[in-house]
Amino acid sequence: MHQGTRHVVRIGKGINRTAAGEIAAVKRAAILKGEAGIGGKRKDIAFDKAAEEFLAMARAEKRHRTARRYAECLVQLKRSFSGKRLSEIHPFLLERHKRMRLEEGARVAPNRELQVLRNLYNRCIAWKKYEGENPVRHVKRLKESRGRERFLELEEEARLLAALPEPYRTVALVGIQAGLRVRSEALTLRWQDVDLVRGTITVQAAFAKTGETRTVGINGVLRPALAALHTQANGREHVFARRDGQPLRSIRGVFMRACARAELTDVTPHVLRHTFASRLAMAGVDLRTIQDLGGWKTLAMVVRYSHPTRSHKAEALERLANFPTLFPTPRPAGSAELPAAAQVR
Repeated sequence: MHQGTRHVVRIGKGINRTAAGEIAAVKRAAILKGEAGIGGKRKDIAFDKAAEEFLAMARAEKRHRTARRYAECLVQLKRSFSGKRLSEIHPFLLERHKRMRLEEGARVAPNRELQVLRNLYNRCIAWKKYEGENPVRHVKRLKESRGRERFLELEEEARLLAALPEPYRTVALVGIQAGLRVRSEALTLRWQDVDLVRGTITVQAAFAKTGETRTVGINGVLRPALAALHTQANGREHVFARRDGQPLRSIRGVFMRACARAELTDVTPHVLRHTFASRLAMAGVDLRTIQDLGGWKTLAMVVRYSHPTRSHKAEALERLANFPTLFPTPRPAGSAELPAAAQVR
């Protein structure tokens, strides 16, 4: 017994009583000294303190959007683990947190939250603030669906834009016509990043998901919309701002209400980016160019975002009718024989 805990250590078979007593004495001394990792006091830290230091690190080392996502995940994790020490959080509690979030309707967020917690444990271990196992290693991630292949048809786009007020309408156009990610890239645009003379938009590396600066052209649909906003800017720094001059942080509420008025289902702000990639692909633009314009890291991501419409697929199949076939439609009774080249052998 040590500090109210009974420790049992197997020392092997075929050992006489005297030798067993000597071995037990050595084992007992090791436990008392903490050399066996049982009796000694391991380094531990409270979850709340660990979360505070982890978030401070993220804000100093990570991009603004990443740090903000970490903060959002930590808010949810604190609901389950605030007041506990890291050593008190075990896989059963993590599974209970995951079930709680699923019952609240969060389908993907639990994976993001557990990944942040996993990173937090790894950081604390590296900082020598915690000695122990990372419990997140034993929790399985939820299966994530790739989701429905959703993009806007032309008439759907018209209904959506008609239902959106400014500047939200131009935000949507930036997503459809330039492919910018709405929250991280479009809403962080400053007028110094928009060159209406040369017709370019520069996405700064600090706000790009890939961490790389890229330049996208402004086409004939987007240019007049941005020019109209610029005339009303009144010296404001941000392209998309509220009436009080503060930059827009999100368009989701206004966007979803506009979708309801336009009778659109399964449409989120990210569908705008899917629409951008799909239309470029259907216009015959090569995948490498689409990748460069949209700022995707891999061609696999471009393929995931590019969805041809049903009419485009039907048109592609009809092109096969222009090729000679060895299997023509059946001949009417009494018609001439088929040419030799078209006969099936």
